[in-house]
Amino acid sequence: MDFLDFEAGQLYFDEAIDPRAEALIEEAADLYGEEAAEILLLRAYFLEPEHPMVLVALYRYFYYQHRYPDALKVAERVLVIFARRLGLPEDWSALDRSHFENSTLVSMTMLRFYMLALKGAGYLKLRLGRYEPALQRLRKVAEFDDGDRMGAQALIDVALASLAQTHESEQMAQA
Repeated sequence: MDFLDFEAGQLYFDEAIDPRAEALIEEAADLYGEEAAEILLLRAYFLEPEHPMVLVALYRYFYYQHRYPDALKVAERVLVIFARRLGLPEDWSALDRSHFENSTLVSMTMLRFYMLALKGAGYLKLRLGRYEPALQRLRKVAEFDDGDRMGAQALIDVALASLAQTHESEQMAQA
């Protein structure tokens, strides 16, 4: 499937949001880099724990602060929330072609968001040096992304190279 070839329909950011949560996100953006920004984002999260705008704001905050384990938790939360919305298995690794095709009938934009979260989780695992789990996630994205429009293959190549280098280093240390 080509994740860039679809009619948008309702975008996930068009979802109604509590105005208080939206104001907290905007205030956090103005205070980016300060500790107060995180507190504001967490307050928005408590108001709207499943809203895509809140989840993306938290993910980006943690990612740009290089807090990869925290960003990973947000990506994994997105996977659970959007699996439920799309009628997918809660465990992303159980996703198969029939699940995938059925979810396109629910919402292509939500499915794309889900797949971006799965790719993001794979990337974060890669950044954390967890190459096998990274490969599992990235390969799942690649399995459904005809034409590699989401760019998972480049990350798979990096993960494979890193894994090979790790194995080579381990073998040299044992010799």
